[in-house]
Amino acid sequence: MMRNQTSQRPFSQRQLRVGELVKQNLGELFIRNEAKIPSVNSKLITVTEVRMTPDLKTARVYVIPLGGIDTKEIVRILTENSHLVRRALSKRLDIKFLPKLTFVEDNSFEYAEKIEKIIKKNREHDKEKKRFN
Repeated sequence: MMRNQTSQRPFSQRQLRVGELVKQNLGELFIRNEAKIPSVNSKLITVTEVRMTPDLKTARVYVIPLGGIDTKEIVRILTENSHLVRRALSKRLDIKFLPKLTFVEDNSFEYAEKIEKIIKKNREHDKEKKRFN
């Protein structure tokens, strides 16, 4: 019996729906610079994913700046100014609880690139093996 997996249970439809709603609205408000975050051009920030906690009170917002440059710095600035982002979001969303926003850097692109390289290396290795068999 594997009872230890409960912490990794799949997201509910509600979590996914609210997460998608928050993601779309954050994306739009960044493009329109509605949060007016000092020292950041929010037009260059992509929201790649939003994951809601089961109680929908907190949103983990995965972001990546254009070209993946200064990601840690961007996340730091967004975190410091999350109240501005939240205020801008509150004007767009009509939901019972406006979630607290936690910004996280999205490394999935780097991860995808690594996997791509591994696959390529394996293919080349397989070609060489066929050549010698």
